[in-house]
Amino acid sequence: MKLRSLLAIAGVFGVVMFSAPNVLAQAGNFDPGSFDPAQIQKRIMDGYREQLGISNDDEWKIFEPRIQKVLDARREVGFGGGMGGMARLFGRGGQRGGAGQRPGGFGAFMPTPGPEEEALQKAIDSKAPNAELKAALAKFVESRNQKQAKLEKAQADLRQVLSVRQEAIATLLGLL
Repeated sequence: MKLRSLLAIAGVFGVVMFSAPNVLAQAGNFDPGSFDPAQIQKRIMDGYREQLGISNDDEWKIFEPRIQKVLDARREVGFGGGMGGMARLFGRGGQRGGAGQRPGGFGAFMPTPGPEEEALQKAIDSKAPNAELKAALAKFVESRNQKQAKLEKAQADLRQVLSVRQEAIATLLGLL
């Protein structure tokens, strides 16, 4: 069940992330230079605030950094693998700009691939011997496990300040 939900979220994310700029550009309504990730981030946070029923600014100051930590950690964990995997699945070949730079637009929400992900991809691309692949894979898995632990800690910290109702909402919103 959890895997199915995760795959559904990943699919929706991928479709939106990779098709929205093209659709908007065709409609003549999209200027990549005008895309403001900070504005989108604020709208996302405002949505969480509204959904969780937090109207008090002082109370929000407690929730907001915890929610942000969860979002940051979830983005770093990705959707079951490296975020380059999402790009490769949707035909982008894992390319995200030169020298590890994130592209503009929706790419601003994707983490820069870590050295472990890049090393594993290089080993795969070069058809490295099994021993080299195993070593790169082990480092990547360890890195992913550390990121997952960071996400779980951020979720536990958020859970500490949520009411039962808010915890249910946060779970449905994908924060927990």
